[in-house]
Amino acid sequence: MINERYLLAKERILEIEAEELAAMPYRDYFRSVAEFLGLICKTYEEIRDGIYFTRSAEQLAEANEKLYEDVLPEEYDKSYANPVTAADLLGEHWGQTLAFVYTQMRSLISAAFEQKTFELVIHFELFLEIYASFVYAAQEGKAEPDKTAIEEIIYFFVSDYAEDMTLQRVKEKVDPAEDFAYRIITQENLSDIKYLYKYGEYITENQKKTAEYLAKASEQQVRLMADTYTEGYRIGFVKGNKDLSKKKVVQIVYPIGFERMIKIAIANFEKMGLQPSIMRTPHSIFTKRGTALGGYYSESPNKQYEYDHREDEALFLDKKMANRRLEVQREAHETYKTLCSYHAGPAWVEVFGEKPFTPQIRPEACKLSKKQQDISTWYYGQLGQLINEYIPGEERSFTIIAFPIPEIGAGYEKIMDETIKLNTLDYETYENIQQTIIDALDQCEYVRVKGAGDNRTDLKVALTKVDNPAKQTKFENCVADVNIPVGEVFTSPKLAGTDGTLHVSKVYLREFEYRNLELKFEDGRITDYGCSNFETAEEGRKLIAENVLYHHATLPMGEFAIGTNTTAYRMGRTYGIEDRLPILIAEKTGPHFAVGDTCYSHAEDVAVYNADGKEIITRDNEISILRKEDPEKAYFQCHTDITIPYDELGALYGVTAAGDEIKVIENGRFVLPGTEELNLALDEE
Repeated sequence: MINERYLLAKERILEIEAEELAAMPYRDYFRSVAEFLGLICKTYEEIRDGIYFTRSAEQLAEANEKLYEDVLPEEYDKSYANPVTAADLLGEHWGQTLAFVYTQMRSLISAAFEQKTFELVIHFELFLEIYASFVYAAQEGKAEPDKTAIEEIIYFFVSDYAEDMTLQRVKEKVDPAEDFAYRIITQENLSDIKYLYKYGEYITENQKKTAEYLAKASEQQVRLMADTYTEGYRIGFVKGNKDLSKKKVVQIVYPIGFERMIKIAIANFEKMGLQPSIMRTPHSIFTKRGTALGGYYSESPNKQYEYDHREDEALFLDKKMANRRLEVQREAHETYKTLCSYHAGPAWVEVFGEKPFTPQIRPEACKLSKKQQDISTWYYGQLGQLINEYIPGEERSFTIIAFPIPEIGAGYEKIMDETIKLNTLDYETYENIQQTIIDALDQCEYVRVKGAGDNRTDLKVALTKVDNPAKQTKFENCVADVNIPVGEVFTSPKLAGTDGTLHVSKVYLREFEYRNLELKFEDGRITDYGCSNFETAEEGRKLIAENVLYHHATLPMGEFAIGTNTTAYRMGRTYGIEDRLPILIAEKTGPHFAVGDTCYSHAEDVAVYNADGKEIITRDNEISILRKEDPEKAYFQCHTDITIPYDELGALYGVTAAGDEIKVIENGRFVLPGTEELNLALDEE
């Protein structure tokens, strides 16, 4: 039946290119989208018939470029996927809607490669239904159909197929039998870069050169990368006082090009009794959230394109739709309840080195209304609680490790070698030095942080009182487990009394560069914010509201930490890549502050101890503790770290109840007795 629907839809789509049934200017739009869908059909069938991958690497690269060329930066100004262009060519009345439809059709590239006929068919039928509406309008002597009718078609498309698409997505997350990527990693010849084109993701020099680097790297080096990654995951369960033996599935998230490392990691996880679940990062409106990653990934063909479509759900989101989505999420998790209970959490591999990106904020793009923002925030809060019900936070863990990509510059291979060393630093040395910092700050009521030079930071961070200093502590001593590399002590601040300004001249957060980012806090909550990315302050506020606050009216300071990895800081300075270090590494290169949930989100009741045997009691703050009465008010489903680099730091010191100051960092250098060794890396050239 589904194959018959595919053939009928394909036949009709191929006819559109020669038709003149829709009125202009819409006729050209439908021809253009139909041409793209014809390419999707051709790709799908050649893969199905075993033809597609008989091509050479050069031919596969050309085919890959053809699939993505319409949204590449040099072509984007002419693309119907560009809401600005769509509004210009089709009118403001239709620009957003038809740009969304084309973008949704573009999500079918992955369906063609994974041979998901059902997904192809339902999208083809959506396109044909919308086309038929324009044709019918033209036959009735109208230039266009009623826009409300088209919006209704889209609304019911999303609502009707939410169940099927959500069920598939949850299955991919928890079921190792969904083995599309697993088969590529374990069965392909990873020394031949042709394998990269098996995914259907956009492939650039970054992926090719990364694969080539790993192909020629020694077995010892690649194994060291994999072992550090998987051992960090295992230790995370040990330090978190969680039982890994109860789990059977690990979710692997990795960048394309790292398959040789991931292949060894899979074998390591299997020795722990864990089978991998590996899903693609989402491209479809059914599964994506803004520009966030959620599975294995390549780089975007155009970050502006991704940003322009981050809020496409504005076309249909209402409370009824949000409830519908929650309903099908629960049904899907209930269907795979047993597999969910075996899910141990994600093991992430991140990359860094891409050129900083500041998006253009375009009024032509879809934008959530204030009411929709509130609905979206509510939905993701409810979804977080639902997921925690089936995959309990107190039973799962994670790990994250990062490596550079060739785009970082001419020193790529040296930076990669340095990063591997960085990820394998002696944790015992750091553990001992960090314990010195913890012992000092455990005596303090609050910490004062002040910027140097042009840095306007002036923060008072209140600390939770310790009732039993012999057995309790305020800070976790973080070595190389869930957050690789080593190098931080962190706590959940007491919100009452946490006040002041956090400022950093330049920081890179989740793909976006922020210049002169500034947040103001009162009683631990953000009260004002801004950055200098744009000509107007309001545009900067919008960027922060969407991508740091995630449309919440405010967020608490969920974490205060002191990064101690001066080796990472020195590496950034040596190679001039400070602005390209991922937050995973950057957070270890100075004090950092996370806004959103605490580090113990959904696992606050699990007792956690440092190596000295003391229990870390700061697992809650005044907001997260509300989980006991009203979980909806306790979590924000976000946690964003913002780091002040050492060279922008004037002072960091603790203040005791008696008013005595205990200095930890002064003028960018560690001055607390017992921490001087950390300055050695700062002195290296």
